[in-house]
Amino acid sequence: MTNPHTALASLSDDDLAGFLAEQREAYAALRARGLKLDLTRGKPSAAQLDLSDALLALPSTTKDRAGVDVRNYGGLEGLAELREMFAELLWVEPSQVVAGGNSSLTMMYSTIVDFLLFGGVDSPRPWSQEDTVRFVCPVPGYDRHFSMLAAFGIEMVTVDMHDDGPDIAAVEALVKDDPSIKGIWIVPTYANPSGAVVSQEIAARLAAMPTAAPDFTIFWDNAYAFHHLTEVEAKSADILTLAAASGHPNRPIMFASTSKITFAGAGVAVLAASEANVKWYLKHLSMSSIGPDKVNHLRHVEFFKDAEGVRAHMRGHRDIIAPKFAAVDEALTEGLDGLEVAEWSHPTGGYFVNLDVLDGTASRVVALAKEAGIALTPAGASFPHGHDPRDRNIRLAPTFPVLDEVRTAMAGVATCVALAAAEKVTADRSAGVGDGGDADVADASTTEPASEGASR
Repeated sequence: MTNPHTALASLSDDDLAGFLAEQREAYAALRARGLKLDLTRGKPSAAQLDLSDALLALPSTTKDRAGVDVRNYGGLEGLAELREMFAELLWVEPSQVVAGGNSSLTMMYSTIVDFLLFGGVDSPRPWSQEDTVRFVCPVPGYDRHFSMLAAFGIEMVTVDMHDDGPDIAAVEALVKDDPSIKGIWIVPTYANPSGAVVSQEIAARLAAMPTAAPDFTIFWDNAYAFHHLTEVEAKSADILTLAAASGHPNRPIMFASTSKITFAGAGVAVLAASEANVKWYLKHLSMSSIGPDKVNHLRHVEFFKDAEGVRAHMRGHRDIIAPKFAAVDEALTEGLDGLEVAEWSHPTGGYFVNLDVLDGTASRVVALAKEAGIALTPAGASFPHGHDPRDRNIRLAPTFPVLDEVRTAMAGVATCVALAAAEKVTADRSAGVGDGGDADVADASTTEPASEGASR
């Protein structure tokens, strides 16, 4: 399609005024439609949930393959059959996997609590006895990671998230000499929200890098490992093997779940780590649990049958949501391409599109969209404490609405972005700030709100 737009920065004052007037007219028409659309939450649609309805008639038996009644107490580490299935999917050994309840976020939370109260396998003391505890947080990132740390009083140091993972040179410099830096959050495959995939090289450097803290921990949240949008499926780096080979077997702890695979509120979550870390985790878990929901574990085993069953199931998800991501790109391209006021990611997996607009306009875009009946994630949600210092980042979540609603909502978002940009450039020119057109737009490869589904 021929690009009908001209870069806003290159417009004459008269042409800019005309463009602003056009956008105000388009926005007034948008508001008059009385829309009520919601793109705030990265959750599966009803059509996706329908793919797993056969679970409701399972399990067909009350006993696992060893003849143990799954309705009873015991089996703290989870059903063996389920652990084996996830071990194959995550490239680990079954002895390195713990299958829990429906929420990987709960497993992450309890893991940090255990570090704070007891210290980890390699900790000289509980983290709560340290003067300061800090985490490295790649941004844009997942807001629930950040809000969890904030709730514990853990300080956050940000680094940029690139196409191939976090800014590794920045990470290495931070952790080398500062023993207060105890961990890093990583969403390695189809990162939330940018869709970035951590490369083998970056993963290897994370696993091997010298750290001042002997118990530095990589919280490897592999939430979207199987959520492909194309037939070319990205493979997660084998962080546990890389860390063991580098002499740091206890450094990574991996988390995953079926929250966006089967039922978001009734899936299964897993933790994978070194056998020493698994033993440590289960020791503390045994004080709060006598065993997980093994009935649900068996239900999922019968439903999927094996790892290939999971992969086949995810192709069904892809068929439903890939057109929605295509609709996002089409609408943003139609409304914004050539204006040089926004860049957005083109993810090949995951649940989000990262939209970066002119500096200082993201909050305005979200407010305009809200007034027009289009609910978006709050600007800055993908940064610690909800503060994006450049006010440019917006996370788009197209999975939940039906396709036509995605098209309508994203066309409206494009109008809001164009209007906010025209207002900004006009105001800058009036104030004599530069040429009004050089406000940086973020790398398109590079951003989840407090409202995101807690069971992922």
